[in-house]
Amino acid sequence: MAGHSHWAQIKRKKAVQDAKRGQMFTKLIREIIIAVRTGGSGDPELNPRLRTAIQAARAANMPKENIERAIKKALGQEEGTNYEEAILEGYGPGGVAILVHAITDNRRRTVSEVRHIFSKNGGNLAEPGAVSWIFEHKGLIVVPKKDEEKVLEIAIEKGAEDTKEYESEIEIITEPSQFEEVKKALEEASIEILSAKLTLVPKTLVPISDEQTASTLLKLIEALDDNDDVQQVYANFDIPENIMEKLNR
Repeated sequence: MAGHSHWAQIKRKKAVQDAKRGQMFTKLIREIIIAVRTGGSGDPELNPRLRTAIQAARAANMPKENIERAIKKALGQEEGTNYEEAILEGYGPGGVAILVHAITDNRRRTVSEVRHIFSKNGGNLAEPGAVSWIFEHKGLIVVPKKDEEKVLEIAIEKGAEDTKEYESEIEIITEPSQFEEVKKALEEASIEILSAKLTLVPKTLVPISDEQTASTLLKLIEALDDNDDVQQVYANFDIPENIMEKLNR
């Protein structure tokens, strides 16, 4: 998951910039609305997806009233846009599988825009089911690489599926059902959590050792991520750390 760890770092830095121009808030509000509607409740204690969405919104310093307004819109207590979820699949440079999660008020527009981004950046949109089988739902918690023994002890004790250590971070992968328990145990142990979310993790990785291919691939993923309707982009690339660092300068 080396490439994913570094891409996560890039996304966290980028998220700060996104929040300043409002794009991140827009995406977070859409996720809250969909979470309420699909989860059937505006109570985060009864709706795990909403709970995660609110935590992400707070982490981005979204005002409390914005969160409450989004929940009211989802419950029909305030007028709002009718959003729907869309999963789009494709391939990037080097044969990398890419899964795009979008929330949109116009599916046709979103599909057209995503197709254009793929073709413009060396990829192509594929048929439904083409790559979704490569990914599986997991909980992903990222903490700083310190107190390693304590972190690993908690992860093992609470049933985490796997841990991966990198230069400055530790990734903890859990089954979705164990995610909250592992996260809570880390918080109670005063372990700093850099990010925690339910996500999609690839079963297999595609190694990308060519710098030009890696550069084109990351431009494609960033362009997809910049689209207002796109919530998350998942990919199964594995780019060596030295290339990621060079491209991230």
